[in-house]
Amino acid sequence: MSKTQKLKLAKDSVIDSAPAPLEPSRTFGLLILLLFIIFTAVWLTRESIETTTLDNSTLVSTDAFKTLSGFEIESWYLPNDSTLGFVEIPAGTFTMGSNPTLDSLAYGNEQWSRRQRQGKVELPFYFISRFETTVAQYSAYLEDTAQTSAALNLDSPGNFPIAGVTWPETLGYARWLEEKLRQSDSTPAQVKALLDSGGHVTLPTEAEWEKAARGTDNKVFPWGSRVRTDFANFNNDQPLAVGALACPSCSYGLSDMSGNVWELTRSPLQDYPYNPDDDGVSLSSDVIWVMRGGSYADQVNNVRAAVRGGVDPSVRNLTIGFRIAISTL
Repeated sequence: MSKTQKLKLAKDSVIDSAPAPLEPSRTFGLLILLLFIIFTAVWLTRESIETTTLDNSTLVSTDAFKTLSGFEIESWYLPNDSTLGFVEIPAGTFTMGSNPTLDSLAYGNEQWSRRQRQGKVELPFYFISRFETTVAQYSAYLEDTAQTSAALNLDSPGNFPIAGVTWPETLGYARWLEEKLRQSDSTPAQVKALLDSGGHVTLPTEAEWEKAARGTDNKVFPWGSRVRTDFANFNNDQPLAVGALACPSCSYGLSDMSGNVWELTRSPLQDYPYNPDDDGVSLSSDVIWVMRGGSYADQVNNVRAAVRGGVDPSVRNLTIGFRIAISTL
């Protein structure tokens, strides 16, 4: 399977909305996954989104970001607020997946099964970043660790989302930031408490991501059920600075959960029903990782809160970035 095939979006055939007496078989699930891969290859050809791995690496300096407004220079360019940009998502259940009778744009891989469209998932409380990880934040990590990087947009303004990083590189940034937060006296008390009780800085699971995006009231988009072009950057030819589009009605006050860049998670792409225990078991070397939220280059159907894309861990793409969470899962 080529890398072009492995970079795929949730464009599989929608499962028939009529109830069926039996759960879909494993064979049916594999057939849907195969169709998912084939359709993505066609989509990539049509959209002509460049996916590449660069041989020439770059060592950047954060000197250009010294006056970056709204971010704390002494705290690794995290947001300049009382929690360094970490937003608490309360413990409890939320509705995951899509019901096509409520969301006409729903794809088949967002549905629990033919008989059960959506499911309830319970999560402990966690933190997630208000913004996507920025160029300045990732550059601070590279400079502090004296690393070079083949990230695709290190020359972008510091408050733009970092893009073109691989899945392992995102975890490298998260581990570095966790060490900094554990060692710093300026780390917010509530953040320090979660770290001390078993939390880790990491990518969110896809359930954590979806709850943060849609809240507990089953929203189609982070702001509600209707399309809004003023709350999210999509159907566009370039990303925007993180938080550039205010979204006062978005769940938990988060920014850019729809559009701007796809956001990587630490969940492998597997058939629903979602089971958090499956996130860490039976992972092969060919695992495809879930990405969420769509990008500036996507149409409205790919920026809904429940949409599921998948990507090979080694892929670099200008439409793919990440945000971090602090989680005990």
